[in-house]
Amino acid sequence: MRELLRWAVAAFEEVGIESAQLDAELLLAHALGLSRTQLYTQLDRALERQTEESFRELISRRLGREPVAYILGHKEFYGLDFQVDRRVLIPRPETETLVEVALTIARQRGLSLLAEVGVGSGAVAIALAISLPEVEIYAIDSSSDGLDVAAENCRRHDVSDRVYLLHGDLLAPLPEPVELIVANLPYVSMAELSTLAPEITQYEPVGALDGGPDGLDQIRRLLEQAGPCLKPSGLLCLEIGATQALGVNQLLRSQFPEASVALVRDLGGLDRVVVASTGERADA
Repeated sequence: MRELLRWAVAAFEEVGIESAQLDAELLLAHALGLSRTQLYTQLDRALERQTEESFRELISRRLGREPVAYILGHKEFYGLDFQVDRRVLIPRPETETLVEVALTIARQRGLSLLAEVGVGSGAVAIALAISLPEVEIYAIDSSSDGLDVAAENCRRHDVSDRVYLLHGDLLAPLPEPVELIVANLPYVSMAELSTLAPEITQYEPVGALDGGPDGLDQIRRLLEQAGPCLKPSGLLCLEIGATQALGVNQLLRSQFPEASVALVRDLGGLDRVVVASTGERADA
């Protein structure tokens, strides 16, 4: 088994897959039905022929640039495990910053009613619901296929009674004003889309990435709708691209001239989350 693992790593490295060792280990562990930790204790074990064939098939899929998360069928986010497939984007580590900021706001202000727009797999809404057991969340997405994945993840994490999945365009399905709107909308510009890795553009839903010419089309539309959807002194918490802070700030000012705006960077030091308070000063 050790030699087979070396072969897989070498095959990945040959085509330029940067996480070659990690990917090979994850796929071998998956083929064996083991955790990575368990795998390390069994590397000298001989593989059954059927298992080896299954592993080689997984390697072939990865060599075709299919993301590991789709091959495995799940992805960890904020310490939780989420089902993912090609109907939804794979949750990104940088989006954990959005969760952290929203949690801080909700706890400091004692919020009880939130909305998340652009739900995808449900990772953000579910992470918030688990960390805020008294909070109810309207979780909205325009993709019915994506909402099916989110529904499964809500059931897996036992939050279906507090995360209300709604199908529709941005804030249109929201039945009542909320205290905080959290959104991770498509924000990749047209120019940036052409530079993305093939495993993103070939496998992930491009519509969940495409933010139009400047990357701000969906954020612009959300802000135009947001006023009546927020309770007095309501807040907005938006994930943005690393170069979009100024543009988003200008959009916010045009819709909420008196808003207090704060910018939060992710662990990589990049601009990642904009917080806007329509009343009191933003605490972020």
